[in-house]
Amino acid sequence: MLAPAKPAHESERVHTLRSLNILDSAPEERFDRLTRLARRLFDVPIALVSLVDSNRQWFKSCQGLGTTETSRDVSFCGHAILSDQILMIPDAGSDERFHDNPLVTGEPHIRFYAGCPLKVGNGSNVGTLCLIDTRPRVLDVEERGLLRDLASMAEREIEALQLASLDDLTHLSNRRGFEALAEHALSMCKRMGTPASLLFFDLNDFKVINDTYGHAEGDKALVTFAQVLRKTLREMDVIGRLGGDEFVALLLGSNAADGDAIVARLQQALIAKNHEQGRRYAIQYSVGRIEYDPARHDSIKRLLADADGAMYAQKQASKRPARL
Repeated sequence: MLAPAKPAHESERVHTLRSLNILDSAPEERFDRLTRLARRLFDVPIALVSLVDSNRQWFKSCQGLGTTETSRDVSFCGHAILSDQILMIPDAGSDERFHDNPLVTGEPHIRFYAGCPLKVGNGSNVGTLCLIDTRPRVLDVEERGLLRDLASMAEREIEALQLASLDDLTHLSNRRGFEALAEHALSMCKRMGTPASLLFFDLNDFKVINDTYGHAEGDKALVTFAQVLRKTLREMDVIGRLGGDEFVALLLGSNAADGDAIVARLQQALIAKNHEQGRRYAIQYSVGRIEYDPARHDSIKRLLADADGAMYAQKQASKRPARL
């Protein structure tokens, strides 16, 4: 077994990692969503967001592995951070660096490994987004590009921690965080030719709730709606609160029919939640849905503007009296 070497400027790298205040922190949905998505996209049993500390690798997110850290000496990710390129090991059992590694000869019996380094602002590679399988395999060019895209999203999530891009009340991404994540997701959709659509929500009569029942009750309504969004939408979707009573969701891999089905499920879930809580008001919303068009939507801001317009049109239409 060959233990990983230390990168140049290792002390600076470790200092940078520890200054993120992410080591030994609690699991977070923002990272778990990415590793769940990685497992599904690549059909692997294990996907990790691994951060390489001075003497260990610690997993910020861990899907399919029953531990939160291992020694750096036996880590594959310790090798991966030595380069800016994806480290791919098609068959660890026949690789002289890893064939007698305890993670190969014993649990989890690693055969295939692919790790893309995670780089933060000053250029330090602090860890990887990595895939592990118990059978030999390789990633083709397109798959390696997809792994880089997911790693870029993980990097943005780390940046989001530094930029305070979570909404304090609902714990969804705020506008800054949503736009950063959605921009990367759209670039991935464009490159892969996969569809996406954006839902733009505005709560109906939210001012009435605040004026009638108080701002504390208004906050409860916002939190409740965020919870319904999080529970109803899929693990791969990007959700955010733009501010006030405006929420958005970027549905990845969804065409018009998928978007309609998701909105219908959301409506039923919200009706059930309103009934369950039995408050003196019902949370309701208007929604605009726009399909992502790479030729028209050159940025997430353009897509947001179109979806906002669609939402406003629906809200106005709902206020018009029905014609006899």
